[in-house]
Amino acid sequence: MTDNRRSRMITEGVQRTPNRSMLRAVGFTDADFSKPIIGIANGYSNLTPCNIILDELSKAAFDAIKVAGGMPMLFGVATISDGISMGTEGMKYSLVSREVIADSIETVINGQGMDGVVTVGGCDKNMPGAMIAMARLEAPSIFVYGGTIKPGHLDGEDLTIVSAFEAVGQYSAGKIDAARLLQVEKNACPGPGSCGGMYTANTMSSAIEAMGMSLLGSSTMAAEDKEKRDSAYESGTVLVNAIRKQILPKQLFTRKAFENAITVIMATGGSTNAVLHLLAIAHAANVPLHIDDFERIRAKVPVICDLKPSGAYVATELHKVGGTPQVMKILLHRGLLHGDTMTITGQTLAESLKDVPNEPSADQRVIRQWSEPVYDEGHLAILKGNLSEEGCVAKISGVKMPVITGPARVFESEEACLESILSGGIKKGDVVVIRYEGPKGGPGMREMLAPTAAIIGAGLGDSVALITDGRFSGGTYGMCVGHISPEAAIGGTIGVVHEGDSITIDAYKRLIQLNISDAELAKRKAAWKPVPVRYRRGVLAKYAKLVSSASLGAVTDLDL
Repeated sequence: MTDNRRSRMITEGVQRTPNRSMLRAVGFTDADFSKPIIGIANGYSNLTPCNIILDELSKAAFDAIKVAGGMPMLFGVATISDGISMGTEGMKYSLVSREVIADSIETVINGQGMDGVVTVGGCDKNMPGAMIAMARLEAPSIFVYGGTIKPGHLDGEDLTIVSAFEAVGQYSAGKIDAARLLQVEKNACPGPGSCGGMYTANTMSSAIEAMGMSLLGSSTMAAEDKEKRDSAYESGTVLVNAIRKQILPKQLFTRKAFENAITVIMATGGSTNAVLHLLAIAHAANVPLHIDDFERIRAKVPVICDLKPSGAYVATELHKVGGTPQVMKILLHRGLLHGDTMTITGQTLAESLKDVPNEPSADQRVIRQWSEPVYDEGHLAILKGNLSEEGCVAKISGVKMPVITGPARVFESEEACLESILSGGIKKGDVVVIRYEGPKGGPGMREMLAPTAAIIGAGLGDSVALITDGRFSGGTYGMCVGHISPEAAIGGTIGVVHEGDSITIDAYKRLIQLNISDAELAKRKAAWKPVPVRYRRGVLAKYAKLVSSASLGAVTDLDL
């Protein structure tokens, strides 16, 4: 191995003296200059339970790197909490933060010429943000997940953060009283870790493990448990070995690896956000991946895990019965995974799974037997039609009948919609439309967890559909269709829907249709005018100017 990546950036001799002087000031000795310098991108903050544990995990990786012969250098990564900003103006910064995180990690690693990076993340955007950065780098990289939260408990019921959002809807519908609402709020989140169901964080951790970018078994560990710290330590050791072997991200981010990730997401009942994030990661890795690939894989992969939000169990219970490795081995055994993909350890995926049973244990119900899946096909359907020519994402798990035709109830923002739901303004058979919440129009594609949870809480989950050019939380379930593209802000059809228009959503036919004539649609589009730009300065303004369609991953460096 050469001295390190910095030797390719600066010449030998006198020009290196200032460089060495700076590093001596932070603890380098003569011997350390020949060691690989490894960045640790630490997403720690006490803003949210998802990230409060990350400092401990970063320090465990730091110690392992030192023991293994590397020189660790720790730096911070900004993070905001989706769960806390949900339903507020602050939620517009959530998806934006994915790009901020990716850019900051790329900037530090390349700016300092580091030889590798450990990224430590624990919530919805620092995870895909880290993966986007790693896909851009030419340095060995590994991801350390902060771990899942343990479930809260109330009267024998497992609670998650989504329980609190749904309780608001139940309270507004008169189904529970204020005392019960307060008890749910107090017990939903008992400690550190990311949201406990197969929501976005646990979906992405499983996908990252399936792609070989994190250690086997690490994606479903509880944040509080000792094995999570042990896994972080081992990750540091593995990365030093990967640097010596020069196992680079481009060897791991392959078309087959992305297909493996999609397959695992379908089998576990994962979040709609995974579509957006995997498209963005593939773009960064220069790997061809299209929204239609999700539909192709969905058709052949059953949902075999009974996990919240629409199922019965949480991620810690999945971990007890084998976690993501058990799910992957079941899929591999049936020819649905590519076993020849490389992992960061240097083993192929098949080699790493060789000791995992081919079938789940018969004495549990978290992972179903192959002959009795939760659903025969995947739950994330890609719909197209005159309402979304580029495609949109419907999460159809937990839906008794994924077909509806009903009158449009049109809202120009999430807040206006939520007010109507909570006041009883939405009735059975309605198709709720929330627009101008897309990547450009929001900007930032806010998640609609508050309205969708309120619909569920009001008992309308099987009879009301909600469509939006925004996003949904991983905790969303019911007849919900997001990422509608083109979005309203650029003249998409969703922007010309009128109150009372008939809309058809048919997941069987993968159709989303505004039921008006072509001539009427053309007339409306010709008369459409853009809404005024909402932000003219700052990060939201820059994002709105640069961001692509959701159907392309809402990336900010397309064709620059």
